[in-house]
Amino acid sequence: MKKLLGIFGLLLAVCLFATWASESFRSGYNIENLIRRTALFGVIGIGVTFVIVTGGIDLSIGSVICLVGCGLPWLLTVQHWSLPAALAAVIAVSVGIGLAHGLLITRLRLQPFIVTLCGLMLYRGVTRGFTADQTVGFADGYKGLRVLATGKIPVPGIQGFEIPAPWAVLVVVALAAAVFLNRTIYGRYLLALGNNENAARYSGINTSRMIVLAYVLCSTLAGLGGVLFVLDVNSAQPVDFGNFYELYAIAAAVLGGCSLRGGEGSILGVIIGTALILVLRNVVTLVTNHSNIEFAIIGAVILAGVIADELVKRYAIRRRAARELAQ
Repeated sequence: MKKLLGIFGLLLAVCLFATWASESFRSGYNIENLIRRTALFGVIGIGVTFVIVTGGIDLSIGSVICLVGCGLPWLLTVQHWSLPAALAAVIAVSVGIGLAHGLLITRLRLQPFIVTLCGLMLYRGVTRGFTADQTVGFADGYKGLRVLATGKIPVPGIQGFEIPAPWAVLVVVALAAAVFLNRTIYGRYLLALGNNENAARYSGINTSRMIVLAYVLCSTLAGLGGVLFVLDVNSAQPVDFGNFYELYAIAAAVLGGCSLRGGEGSILGVIIGTALILVLRNVVTLVTNHSNIEFAIIGAVILAGVIADELVKRYAIRRRAARELAQ
């Protein structure tokens, strides 16, 4: 709870500074855009949370987004598949990627960093291959589908302000993820696995199955994110679509209270962390007009989060040791 209050206070402070520094920040258009982007990145941030709480990492999220985001319009407009078939195909691919990652990590004992780093290169390369490096997009007949990402929900009593539709998707995903992680036995298994894999295994938990589940959930939500992102922009270029999106997801999870050591994570914290990352990015663009340094900010945020996590762990160990000596 202290971490959540701290990160929320930081978000509030940055918003107040941005409001003071730039009139454009408090415009209705900018706020709606921030809400929409927070929802889109929040979905993939929640996905990587399941992996991080097990002590793993997934660097392939951006390339999965590229594969799904380019694959869906390619299947619909180039291959002329029906919408249900195309959606079923991209969902199956997303689930299959997570299953492959989990099996390679658990069966062959490969490092998650290596497996997902190879996936980062493989999936984008495959996408560039079947699209011939050409931009793919939706035809006019799919405007109804795009409402999922571009639609707006009116707010009663507030004229001129509407909540972007992706926020509803984020709320559903976040509630389901929070219930799963905190209220089900499998979520507790994931947290126990992250705290101590050997202890979890000796207590009867099928740790291999839990690791596979975590990577399947992560890639499935990355696939959902890919669908939402491409519906939002209407077209995608496989060279750079989804580039570095895994950094946004990991940074949001770390800022939101997830420990890269595993065993600790909060869905609400991830959403707040996502909002903070995007507000910082927005502030840089509006106040300094130097949007090209946004990745420097993200890198600094991840580093700060890791340092803070390490310092908190050391402080907790010292306090525990002092308490034991006093007794």
